[in-house]
Amino acid sequence: MSQPSAKPMVISAIVSWLKLIRVPNLATAIADPLAGFLIAGGFYQYKNLPLGGWLAIASSLCLYAGGMVQNDVVDLQIDQTERPHRPLPSKRVSFELAQSVSIGLLLFGIVLACVVSVSVRDVTPAAIGVMLTAAICGYNCYAKGTWLGPLFMGGCRALNWSLGMVVAGSPSLPLWMIPCGMGVYVMGITLFARDEAGAGKRYQLLVGALVMSAGLVFAGLTPLLVSIEVNSINVPHWLVEGRLFAWLALWSVLGVSILVRCVQAVIDPVPQRMQAAVGNAIMSIITLDAVLVLAFCGEQWAVTVLALLVWFVLGRRIAAVT
Repeated sequence: MSQPSAKPMVISAIVSWLKLIRVPNLATAIADPLAGFLIAGGFYQYKNLPLGGWLAIASSLCLYAGGMVQNDVVDLQIDQTERPHRPLPSKRVSFELAQSVSIGLLLFGIVLACVVSVSVRDVTPAAIGVMLTAAICGYNCYAKGTWLGPLFMGGCRALNWSLGMVVAGSPSLPLWMIPCGMGVYVMGITLFARDEAGAGKRYQLLVGALVMSAGLVFAGLTPLLVSIEVNSINVPHWLVEGRLFAWLALWSVLGVSILVRCVQAVIDPVPQRMQAAVGNAIMSIITLDAVLVLAFCGEQWAVTVLALLVWFVLGRRIAAVT
């Protein structure tokens, strides 16, 4: 007699957890280390990823999911007033269980980063895993809501990119512009999203959009600078084949499409426009990663990264992005 009611309860529990970890955003946690691994490793041919690449992605997923759960654990009192429908304030997920799961995921993410270090015989991935975990906890527990918040969030994104890069080898100096640029881009998103649930402040929205623009420019210059290096193993395919202007045009169009949404929110700072701009900017992380992979590794790998948009779009039907 209990079977008919048990199935809906199980489904409800699964959906609640998917909302808690913000399942669509996990696609961006895969895209970053995957793109970093492919670019730093010089993956010109389409072939299976080595074990180190898979472990870096798994570590990133655990750390990101653990950070999302920890975010709701820390924000429980605020969510009880402002977002009572969330899994924790609505008691669809136990606070104690969520707290344990967040700690477990973060610790397992560090363990996986350490396993990567052992497999590649380099302590750097483990060090970045620890730094990324510290940045996640620092943001959730201390920096959120302060002027340090965007800096911590941008640092998390930059470290996530870097994790994939260092697992693949020793990236050349210009390649480090990519995680730095993507980190600045996410700093801008964080600034922009500060008041997305209420009446937005035009000045803050404008500053956020400008910071995002700076990140896009910084990351977008990387293929050109890398191609100048003599005997670089990471010379972008599209530049070698004389398609520099085509790639720059593609990157520029993508950047403009992101910023147009932001400008609309600056002009009319209502929650709907701000949330649409933030959601689009987060989703575009996958597209930006794919376009960077396109420059260095060619079309096949770029399409592989871009395919993560399917995960993001389907996941968005279950859980909110922000």
